[in-house]
Amino acid sequence: MNSTPNAAAVPAAVESDLQIAGDILAVQHLLQPAREHPATVAEFVGLARSIAEDRASWEHLVQYDATTRWYHRLRTGPGYEVWLLSWVPGQGSGLHDHGASSGVLTVLEGELTEHTSRGRLTHRAGGQRVFAPGYAHEVVNDTLDGAVSLHVYFPGLTEMPMHSCSPAETESVPA
Repeated sequence: MNSTPNAAAVPAAVESDLQIAGDILAVQHLLQPAREHPATVAEFVGLARSIAEDRASWEHLVQYDATTRWYHRLRTGPGYEVWLLSWVPGQGSGLHDHGASSGVLTVLEGELTEHTSRGRLTHRAGGQRVFAPGYAHEVVNDTLDGAVSLHVYFPGLTEMPMHSCSPAETESVPA
């Protein structure tokens, strides 16, 4: 039996992805083309942020109506739509969901309170909320100042079923 001492194992050199594949920017056919319209939740959130930052595109459109919530469809694209809403003090949406649509709620000005079966959440200017189909909530302007919000729905909103009981009414009151 011939025995040889075990040679110390030498780790193999690890190559990076760049060393293996080369510079991906040099291989243009491997790059994904830039999308003209958003297609992922992250891209819809980004769309809402970019519109929020471009005040000149929406600020002049805002109106306040004390008798009903004011809304304006700001933009549509394949499979989505963007709405601008204003809220006078005390106005609310009523408890509702958005049917088969997911959405991104972005507060542009002021402050809005969202009531759900899990409790209450305050959204201030710049705040965002992403929600899935069937998510039920009530949005209310509980402040003494007006508020403006941006809503992106994907796919576009085709229904907004109202629910009979407001989470704001069912919150427990300490005895």
